Amino acid sequence: MTDVATLPPPAAASVTAGMAWIAGGRFRMGSEAFYPEERPIRPVAVDGFFIDPHPVTNRAFAQFVAATGYVTVAERPIDPAGYPGVPAEMLRPGSLVFCRPDGTHDARAPASWWDYVFGASWREPAGPGRGAARDDHPVVHVAFADAEAFAAWAGKALPTEVEWEFAARGGLDGAAYCWGDDATPGGRVMANTWIGEFPRTGGPAGGTGGTTPVGAFPANGFGLFDMAGNVWQWTVDWYRHRPGEPLAGGCCAAAADEAARALSFDPAQPDIKIPRKVLKGGSFLCAPNYCHRFRPAARQPQMIDSASCHIGFRCVVRGG
Repeated sequence: MTDVATLPPPAAASVTAGMAWIAGGRFRMGSEAFYPEERPIRPVAVDGFFIDPHPVTNRAFAQFVAATGYVTVAERPIDPAGYPGVPAEMLRPGSLVFCRPDGTHDARAPASWWDYVFGASWREPAGPGRGAARDDHPVVHVAFADAEAFAAWAGKALPTEVEWEFAARGGLDGAAYCWGDDATPGGRVMANTWIGEFPRTGGPAGGTGGTTPVGAFPANGFGLFDMAGNVWQWTVDWYRHRPGEPLAGGCCAAAADEAARALSFDPAQPDIKIPRKVLKGGSFLCAPNYCHRFRPAARQPQMIDSASCHIGFRCVVRGG
């Protein structure tokens, strides 16, 4: 695995060049109107920070890889010890790719629309021979370590969940969406989300069958693009189903982090000790009938070693 501490820095004159400054403040985090993991609504304060105006693109990620020789998790050999019970023939580099289920599959079961595709990675998001990554689209098939490595190289960091949600709201405290309380104001589709009944009818609003170029849909009140839809985005926070509850970690930051990490395990899968981070923003696969999570308060757990065709990230720089 590449040691991010030894990666050469980018040649940019200023780390914050092109980033948006968010002045910080207080806001009401969470929502009571949708999913239980978003509750309770709670007052939160956040300091000022810079944030990328859109998710990291394939062009930017390719520059990182060219400068460092970095190999993503999806491209690396798999250690069988970490995946007990998984057939050996499945332990090959690859990633999860959406595949619309046909009439022979149960459309309510996620396994019917996800394929583990050997060789799928940020370079060829749909799999080998199915098209190269497009420069101005968000990079996908990035695991948490991949996003962290890019951020470290760029002299940046991944956002906290609080920073991400505050930025996504664009100054509209308490609104359901990044643009207000109406999902489609005046009938206008505001993000690259699934239009129709997921997963059988319709498809992503961008018309590409997947991601769209960054900035293809309107920016929010802070001038930020793709804070809803297109790709889910990594944050640094360990996932907790009840985010408002205090952690039992004492005064030591390391102990608190370890406690949060342990709570991120899935209790329904006690044999799988893979911690989960919080994803924010929803993706091109979000639809009200299945995943109404293209909203600032929405959140989802993701195993840190996993990647897929609808997960990307953006970076922050703290302080001003």
